[in-house]
Amino acid sequence: MQEESRIGNVILNFKHYSGLDLYSDGAVENEILDIVKKYKKEDYPKVIEKRASWPILYHLSEQRSNIVEWIPMTGKEKVLEVGSGCGAITGMLAQKAKSVTAVDLSRRRSEINATRNKEYDNITIHVGNFRDIEPDLAKDFDYIFLIGVFEYGQGYIGTENPYENFLKMLKKHLSPHGRIVIAIENRLGLKYFAGCSEDHLGSYFSGIEGYSQDSVARTFSRNGLMKIFKKCGFADYHFYYPYPDYKLPTMIHSDRYLPSYGELQDNVHNYDRDRLQLFNEKHAYETLIADGMYPDFANSFEVILGPELNTIYSKYSNDRADEFKIRTDICLDIAGRKQIRKYPLNDASRDHIFALRDAYYGLTERYHGGDLEINDCQIDEQDGCAIFSYVNGVPLTALFDACLEKDDMESFNALFREYLRRMGYRPEFPVTDYDLIFSNIMVNGPIWTVIDYEWTYGKTIPPREIAFRALYCYSLEDRKRKKLDVKKLYEYLELKDEDIQGLLEEEKGFQKYVTGSRKSMVELWKDIGRNTIIPKEIASADPNARPADEIQIYIDEGQGYSEDDSIFPEETYDEHNTVSLDIECTDKVQNIRLDPAFSTCIVTLKRILWNGVSVADTDIPISIHPNGKWLSDDSIVFDTPDPNIEFNFGADNIEIDAQNHLKITYIMTLMPSESAKALYESLPEEEEKEEEDNRPILSRIKNKLLSFKRTGDDIDDDDDDDEPAEDDKDKAKSKDSKATEDKDEK
Repeated sequence: MQEESRIGNVILNFKHYSGLDLYSDGAVENEILDIVKKYKKEDYPKVIEKRASWPILYHLSEQRSNIVEWIPMTGKEKVLEVGSGCGAITGMLAQKAKSVTAVDLSRRRSEINATRNKEYDNITIHVGNFRDIEPDLAKDFDYIFLIGVFEYGQGYIGTENPYENFLKMLKKHLSPHGRIVIAIENRLGLKYFAGCSEDHLGSYFSGIEGYSQDSVARTFSRNGLMKIFKKCGFADYHFYYPYPDYKLPTMIHSDRYLPSYGELQDNVHNYDRDRLQLFNEKHAYETLIADGMYPDFANSFEVILGPELNTIYSKYSNDRADEFKIRTDICLDIAGRKQIRKYPLNDASRDHIFALRDAYYGLTERYHGGDLEINDCQIDEQDGCAIFSYVNGVPLTALFDACLEKDDMESFNALFREYLRRMGYRPEFPVTDYDLIFSNIMVNGPIWTVIDYEWTYGKTIPPREIAFRALYCYSLEDRKRKKLDVKKLYEYLELKDEDIQGLLEEEKGFQKYVTGSRKSMVELWKDIGRNTIIPKEIASADPNARPADEIQIYIDEGQGYSEDDSIFPEETYDEHNTVSLDIECTDKVQNIRLDPAFSTCIVTLKRILWNGVSVADTDIPISIHPNGKWLSDDSIVFDTPDPNIEFNFGADNIEIDAQNHLKITYIMTLMPSESAKALYESLPEEEEKEEEDNRPILSRIKNKLLSFKRTGDDIDDDDDDDEPAEDDKDKAKSKDSKATEDKDEK
């Protein structure tokens, strides 16, 4: 075998390759090799969306490299990467360092690595076992990276103490002030308690309970890692905490800057396989953070062995269009003071960063003489970043949360009015921060400071529209906030239903503007087809105190129902306990489940429209399945505190467009549980009913739906074209009369 070859500018060294790839993801690696041969890196996001595959997302997503992108380098560093795989990390290191020496067991993965990074002339990849290659390596590396590798120490080294020996071996190859960087899962990460399976074994709780002797990989707790470091003579080590984990991190905290209350939101999505959800991780993290225990239960670690870095926190916003991709750091200056720095992640987003200075000047002028401070901004053109002062205080979000937790709506409303007063100063001034949401305001006594104004526009936007968006984002972030009656606050802002609908459409447009044509990570998660499974016993005993008349909607696009992606609609019941819902769905829809309340109740269906057509006027084959009993042709009684009505779209002859609307108008009447149970038990079981009642549910409710139209007792809305023609009305009368006769006979 030829000892050395090239792919582009990348050198491949096969001196120690055994001829057998001992580590592989299987046939998908051939697919990935084909992708990197055919497509440019800028096309990877489109390929990821089209293929909807976890291995392709994992190996080709630019978010993979976030784990090393934040580490400061001067371009003069000599770097060793052990376990370079398909090159997601290698390419980023090649951009930042003078030279990159990579080591990997797999020839196929190394070919993928070299192909995707062939433009770099500073990469050499050694193919083979690290133990065999190690004697040939230099002894003056400034950085040695083990990203998702240390846990496989047994396979690399194979001695009695493989992990200690692995580090001791690496230590010999460091320069005097060099660093080893280890990224690895936390054996006691909170997500594993909450229902994620162990990453390497695929089994539940195997890391928590302790690995077997023959485990292919082994992760460690924080204390477990520290014991290994100390045994190897490393006294200088620093823990960082990638979130949600090191594979696709969006935030990286440290012991000097731990997450704050309410900051950790992205806990449910699991891309590699289905998962359970045994409890709400966000709320569990909040209690751990309050007790100072987050470091022990973070999902992943990134440990720097060696001299300390000045960066103590990084946050990535690179799931956006290229011109808006940035990184936000909290660093320590020479005097040890905290400082905020925002960096562009590519040339296209440089203008976006530099525009922050203009936003600062414009907002400072607008709020001059008012009671809203704007955090100062300077531009460092040499480093290409925007610099801000670090502002102490409490996020306005936390103050609102405190009011809700105490059920102190008087204080909440007073705080909201104060927000409006300060934010709405000089509303005619042609500069507006569109993203003036509660979390972007820091409160320190009487001083309110805007700490992030990335989306500032040189035009006038009415304050009530900015306030609507702040309320909308606030209520969307946490289910605990659903008890807030935002409708009353919208009324206070003098927003009508049509205003709210228009603002929601604007919000959708803004999100698409920010992300460009890219899909969000949530959308990718759905496309990959993973499920979040909540055990029935837990789902039926929700610990959150929900209002009895709260509405929840689930949409099944082939992966089942997911609590995390369920919808709590803005629409609420009016004074007559009536509501009209407009549920949007794609052509992937299979089922829609409506939970009309969180209490025993009676629901009367008044009208159902599919894409503007009444299902009572047509033969649209939508079947309806409640978990209650039919009280009449259109009413259902529920004896459960978790009532639901499922609409099934599984029939072959139903017309489903790319975008669809299921509109439902109904009345919900709450009932005491004992009354509901007595009524429920008095009704016959479904199979005991006469043959006519065994027709599809849609046929059973059709007459009643038409009778509402005939008598004019329907809800007013804009769907005037849904009224039947005169001939149809006559038919409806005839059918309704026949239904009445049938009832009398019974």
